[in-house]
Amino acid sequence: MKFTSLIGPLVALLGLAPFQTAPAAKRDSSKVITIVALGDSLTSGHGLSRKQAYPALIAEKMRDAGYEFEVVNAGWSGDTTAGGLRRLPEVLRRKKIDVFILELGINDAFRGVTIEQMRANLQAIIDQTRARHPGVAIIIAGMQLPLYSSDDYVSAFGQMFRALAEKNRAGFIPYLLEGVGGNPEMNQPDRVHPNAAGQRVLADNVWRVLEPMLRKAAPAIAD
Repeated sequence: MKFTSLIGPLVALLGLAPFQTAPAAKRDSSKVITIVALGDSLTSGHGLSRKQAYPALIAEKMRDAGYEFEVVNAGWSGDTTAGGLRRLPEVLRRKKIDVFILELGINDAFRGVTIEQMRANLQAIIDQTRARHPGVAIIIAGMQLPLYSSDDYVSAFGQMFRALAEKNRAGFIPYLLEGVGGNPEMNQPDRVHPNAAGQRVLADNVWRVLEPMLRKAAPAIAD
């Protein structure tokens, strides 16, 4: 059985949606900027409603800025780079994607997946996304491991995201959890997942990279 065929039953069982759309006020598809965020619990908003997760907060910023938009939260709690790659065909079925935010990898690191395998999975996600949507702008969300040690794995993990962004000429968020990671006031009691305030900081971190892209993309979409 294919993984994608399991999504429906799992959604029904868990009472969740694999992704949720914040629709544009108008439906002129030629002018709507479509953003897809593929990620794990940081994107899905684990422990919160999806309205409190950073993709929905990005939608609020776009609405305030006057953009016509559609923001799709394709976050899945616990997901890995391999899981994201398996889910990707379903995500890419949309008619168009203008911006693709890629936030995966931290769960791989917790499982000890090799840097080489993570990098290969992320590159495959980028390649398949561009093959299906050639004009897409990609943003890579960088992550870091807690500095329990300064071993090669910890260092290579943090460097991997920047290298992928440079190789693929993608937008880059140096550290998605900047201002949130390790701050108990910004995290839920598990000290791992951002609370509502933490998600607002994540949205700001994303917006600093996304907003300049939107300024460039909007005229092209309007044409």
